[in-house]
Amino acid sequence: MDERQALVAFGALSQETRLQVIRMLVVAGPSGISAGAIAEKLDVSPSNVSFHLKELERAGLITQQRESRSIIYSANYEALGSLVRFLMEDCCAGHPEICAPAAAVAACCAPTVEGKCQ
Repeated sequence: MDERQALVAFGALSQETRLQVIRMLVVAGPSGISAGAIAEKLDVSPSNVSFHLKELERAGLITQQRESRSIIYSANYEALGSLVRFLMEDCCAGHPEICAPAAAVAACCAPTVEGKCQ
């Protein structure tokens, strides 16, 4: 991830509703959540959540797929991991042991279909 991509991603995450959406999608795992369910859980209008989903998708942090009449949104774990790696790239001026706890959390797992860590 380059600096420009990181700035776009951080810009997308710097809004309360979008941060809530991304956290919800991370918890949901690869199976994702429909836009309607996201709006309902966050108690916001469908048009409001649609606006925020477009911003997150434009930043590459989420993906979408159509399932019948619904659009299901999922976290883009690869992009989120790249964002964390971007932050940790020059970790602790050559002393990676200082950043080890944060790196361990960031690399904790690949989500399973059930949304749980392995």
